[in-house]
Amino acid sequence: MTTHTTARPAAKAAAKPATMAQALQRAMRDAMAEDPTVHVLGEDVGTLGGVFRVTDGLAKEFGEDRCTDTPLAEAGILGTAVGMAMYGLRPVVEMQFDAFAYPAFEQLISHVSRMRNRTRGAMPMPIVVRVPYGGGIGGVEHHSDSSEAYYMATPGLHVVTPATVEDAYGLLRAAIASDDPVIFLEPKRLYWSKSDWSPEAPAAVEPIGKAVVRRRGTSATLITYGPSVPVCMEAAEAARAEGWDLEVVDLRSLVPFDDETVSASVKRTGRAVVVHESTGFGGPGGEIAARVTERCFHHLEAPVLRVAGFDIPYPPPMLERHHLPGVDRVLDAVARLQWEAGS
Repeated sequence: MTTHTTARPAAKAAAKPATMAQALQRAMRDAMAEDPTVHVLGEDVGTLGGVFRVTDGLAKEFGEDRCTDTPLAEAGILGTAVGMAMYGLRPVVEMQFDAFAYPAFEQLISHVSRMRNRTRGAMPMPIVVRVPYGGGIGGVEHHSDSSEAYYMATPGLHVVTPATVEDAYGLLRAAIASDDPVIFLEPKRLYWSKSDWSPEAPAAVEPIGKAVVRRRGTSATLITYGPSVPVCMEAAEAARAEGWDLEVVDLRSLVPFDDETVSASVKRTGRAVVVHESTGFGGPGGEIAARVTERCFHHLEAPVLRVAGFDIPYPPPMLERHHLPGVDRVLDAVARLQWEAGS
C-alpha cells in the first residue's frame, strides 16, 4: 500500500472554513492536475458535478474525456474502470449512493479485488471506488446503507472512510496514488461539516492503515469511524457529567486494520465500545470486538460492547434517528461496562 501523506512543504497559506465535499473535490482536482492518468467517471459526475457536487468543475477544467458522465449501469461503470486500470490509467469511480453499488459487486469481487493476486502482482489495479454512505440526511432505502462489512469481507480491497476535512483530502489523495483498489466510503452526513483548512497547503495526515486517537481518556475506549466519530466525540464530552473520561479512536481505515493503535488504547483504559451505523449482526463491530478480545483479553475489565444500527433494512427518514447510534445509546453502553468489577 502506498503511504501518500500529501504533505506540502509550506503551510503558510491561510486556513479558511472548508467542507468535506470541498476537500474531496480538491483532492481529485489536484490528483488530476499532477497525473494525466487519473480519470473520474460515474453517473452525473460531469455536467452536474455529482449529486453532492463533489466533482463540481472537474469536467470543465479537465474535459469530459477525463471526467466522464456514464450511463446508469454500475456494473458497466466498474467493468470499464477495470479495463482502464489494466491499460495504465487510474480511474476514480463515483457510485451515486451506497446501495446503488450492489449491481457492481460481481465486477468488484470477481475482478477488481483479485486482479493483482491473479496475475501474481504483475498487474496493479489502481481503482478508487468512491461511495457516499450512511444515513443522517433523511434519505430512503437504497440511499442510506452502511455497506462496509461487504467490502471488509472481500480480500484484495482496502476500505477507507474519513471523518474530518483534513482526512478527506489526505486519504483520497493516498487512495488515488495506491496501486491497490480502494473502497473510499464518504459519510454523506459529513459532506457539509466544516473545518479550517488550506487547500493550497493541506496539512499532512496519517497514511491509510493508521488509526488516530481523536480524544484522550482513561475510563474506556470508543472505537469508531466515519459518521460515528462526531457522535462519539459528543458522547465523550457528555460523559464527563457521569464521571467517565472516554478515549475516542477513529479507525480511518477498516482494511488494513490498525491493531496496534486500537490495542494500545484498550490496554490503557481496560474497557471498549465499538460504535458504527452498520448492522450489529455480521457487522464490522463483531470483527473489531474479536480482534480486541484476542489481543487485550487480560487487560479487559468488561466484555467489548457494540452500539450499531439495528438489524433491519434502512428505515424511512422519520425513523432514522432511532436507528442510528446516538449519544444516548453510546452512553447507555458505557454505563453497562461493569464499572463495579473494575474497582
